[in-house]
Amino acid sequence: MGLLRLLVLAVLASERSTAGGAETVGNSSQGFLEFSVGKFRYFELNRLFPEEAILRHISSNVTFLIFQIHSQYRNTTLSFSQTLLPNTSGTGNDKGLVFILRPEQSMCTWYLETTDAEPVQNVAIPLSYSERDPIPGGCNLEFDLDIDPNIYLEYNFFETTIEFAPANLGYARGAHPPPCDVGTGRDFRWRLQYDVYQYFLPENDLTEDMLLQHMQRMVQVPEVKANAVKLVTLTADDKTRVSFSSLRGQGVIYNVIVRDPFLNTSAAYVPAHTYACSFEAVEGNCASLGRVSTKVFFTLFAMLGLFICFFGHRFWKTELFFIGFIFMGFFFYILVTRLTPVKYDVRLILTAVAGTIGGIFLVATWWRFGVLLLCMLYVGLVLGFLTASVTFFTPMGNIKVFRDDGVFWVTFSCIAVLIPVVFMGCLRILNILSCGIIGSYAVVLAIDSYMSTSLSYITLNVLRRALHTDFHRAFTNVPFQNNDFIILAVWGMLAVSGITLQIRRERRRPFFPPHPYKMWKQERERRVTNILDPSYHIPPLRERLYGRLTQIKELFQEEQPAGERTPLLL
Repeated sequence: MGLLRLLVLAVLASERSTAGGAETVGNSSQGFLEFSVGKFRYFELNRLFPEEAILRHISSNVTFLIFQIHSQYRNTTLSFSQTLLPNTSGTGNDKGLVFILRPEQSMCTWYLETTDAEPVQNVAIPLSYSERDPIPGGCNLEFDLDIDPNIYLEYNFFETTIEFAPANLGYARGAHPPPCDVGTGRDFRWRLQYDVYQYFLPENDLTEDMLLQHMQRMVQVPEVKANAVKLVTLTADDKTRVSFSSLRGQGVIYNVIVRDPFLNTSAAYVPAHTYACSFEAVEGNCASLGRVSTKVFFTLFAMLGLFICFFGHRFWKTELFFIGFIFMGFFFYILVTRLTPVKYDVRLILTAVAGTIGGIFLVATWWRFGVLLLCMLYVGLVLGFLTASVTFFTPMGNIKVFRDDGVFWVTFSCIAVLIPVVFMGCLRILNILSCGIIGSYAVVLAIDSYMSTSLSYITLNVLRRALHTDFHRAFTNVPFQNNDFIILAVWGMLAVSGITLQIRRERRRPFFPPHPYKMWKQERERRVTNILDPSYHIPPLRERLYGRLTQIKELFQEEQPAGERTPLLL
């Protein structure tokens, strides 16, 4: 037995020397996994083989530990004991437990298992904190765990919401925890502050290895501050709930760092990630987000937009149809979405029909009345809408004052109206600019239906705010990576090329075509009074139609027999 014990100790010592690196790989056949503080470990969990996680040689100056485990989308259960209890275990793909150490304790044990039929790839790490560090989730009153360091994440099409339990002040081993809700002074947990961080994964990459690799940058406090973007700082008086715009198919990792300004210490919660989609859904899963109807709609829209980008001012009626389609289609989609429960494909078809009617109506209005200012007002408002959307797509959109819907929509409308007002003295320039910018942006929307790009959220965020009453509270940050820079360059190139070409081609031409109805009326009067015009001898339309009908009727009449049928008169 003594020889066997020495052999086991030798194996454990060799494992500890291996675990000293940044990353180690676990062997599921051993039945337990050896961990080191601050070291990541990759391993695979099977339903039939639960694992026991062991952390040895804990330093005496460590007061509490946070053990956390992460997987892409399959759930893992983390527990203090082999018997699962609600207040001592948690299940999910980003889970962690806080272990408050007893005096003289130098070893901790956790239990890991999964109920998924397939093996689950995980990465886990234990982190240590001292008595001066705040305890994440130490004043939990809403969730099951007594001390809950986890971030709870929910998402829908419009927004992604994270929620976490308030933290508590740190304390020494064996001491009683500070009360959570006794006082509000600086000697209690009300002095703590919470920094919310956001980290974007590479675009169009849904692989498991990529997530687990980047998750390591969002676990410890220094790495979170170095790699992620801080969006907001909450105090103890604020609700521990923050919303973000959902980015379907885009991996995002969120984490919260709780700070103690009085002691200048901090601790990190357990990070949570989302793709704002489901990997296991039958329809609309993360691997196939683009619908066929969306691709068809925006492909046809982009073809028309590309034509308008280079030839819109020359083909004035086609441009008016394009503008009327956008104007009517946008408002009709908002109306039908908010008032009816019809499916997305049906809404898209109805939007296309309504947009076509709107385009025809604007062309007919120009043909009959010829009011140039009215038509250019529509053109300028569409360009103003895109300009206002770009304005709020910048960090300006996350300013706190614009979370009020009244302030937002008044400011948005002022920017949209300002564009046609500024260019009212040079309508041709306004029209050419609208053709180039709006027409080229239609190409960007078509690209987004095939491959994700953040530039589509320029207008999508405004549409979401019009559709969802709670979207005003969401941060609208989006990633801007290599694909977005390329597509932005394509958008700029198309817009500049289209504007330059039309300005050079239309330099010596009339600013706008004449009134169509007036021209048609003058042409008709000329034909009536000019007897030398061949068209003057053409019968009126009513007589021509009557003649055509007579010819058609003769085709169905029987031929009369030839010969004399009456007696001769003498």
